[in-house]
Amino acid sequence: MKRILGIGNAVTDIPVVLPDKALLRELGLVPGSMNHVDAPAARKIWEKIQGMDLGNVPGGSAANTVAAAARLGMGGGFIGKVGRDKVGELYGRAMEDDGVRAYLTVGSHPSARAVTFITPPDGERTFATYLGAALELSAADLREEMFEGYDYLHVEGYLMQCGDVVERAVEIARGKGIAVSFDLGSCGIVRNYHERVCRIVADYADIVFANEQEAEAISRKGGEEALRWICSLMASERRVAVVKLGKEGSLVMAGGSISVIGAVPARAVDTTGAGDAYAAGFLYAHSCGADPALCGETGAMLASRVVEAIGPKMEERGWDEVLFGIKAKLE
Repeated sequence: MKRILGIGNAVTDIPVVLPDKALLRELGLVPGSMNHVDAPAARKIWEKIQGMDLGNVPGGSAANTVAAAARLGMGGGFIGKVGRDKVGELYGRAMEDDGVRAYLTVGSHPSARAVTFITPPDGERTFATYLGAALELSAADLREEMFEGYDYLHVEGYLMQCGDVVERAVEIARGKGIAVSFDLGSCGIVRNYHERVCRIVADYADIVFANEQEAEAISRKGGEEALRWICSLMASERRVAVVKLGKEGSLVMAGGSISVIGAVPARAVDTTGAGDAYAAGFLYAHSCGADPALCGETGAMLASRVVEAIGPKMEERGWDEVLFGIKAKLE
């Protein structure tokens, strides 16, 4: 079985269920908002939630993808940076428990945390993310031996914030004949680092994942036009471009042909991590030699199960059924 190495922000997802919205008001957080917080705000939040029943899930876009791919059967590894603290220690241990070898360096800031406050009556989510040590990952942290034995490198666009670490990672991968999978991350990342993102897509990417907004941000086009534009930008002879359309499914382009992939029906309660799961299913099927359409269908199947659970990962009891369905599809 082929092996996948991810590189990205090592972020611990911490869901916190609150009885009401009083704490949100105290912290100055607008209910339902997404917030990037600085170190003082992160410390205050951390102090306020001590003693509560806290979940602790190793996350971050690339880490989610690699962990799910490892559960499907691929050998996995992950490169990231954590703080010298309990959160970072638990992050590495949990990744190893998921079957992923963790190549974690230690930074000077606390480990990255994404706290999700869940409030009644409808389970509304309010996000407070502190990236801390994750943003300290640098090209100097990368060693060529970390890449040995892997067939795919999966890179998240959020790392464009970390100097030239993406450029160094894809250069090492290219030198070792590793296929590069690049998830654009967010439309904000694409807009802020447009020239660099285009250069990575053009010169290094073999597989590109984008959602509809990211595809429009990079190409200034929509729908199939955006997909064709991304694919035409890629120099790789084995290029595959994917545009995810949420509940409308996805579009996959390879070899000049476009496949329209329908979404798999699901009782969605939380879309967090759906795109990461899609990439995991897609790359697993790709590693098995499946055609582009079947890769997309496999990604859609895995994503449909993730949205039925709170958080970026499906519930443990669903894995046996998913593994059976995916392996039957690929036979």
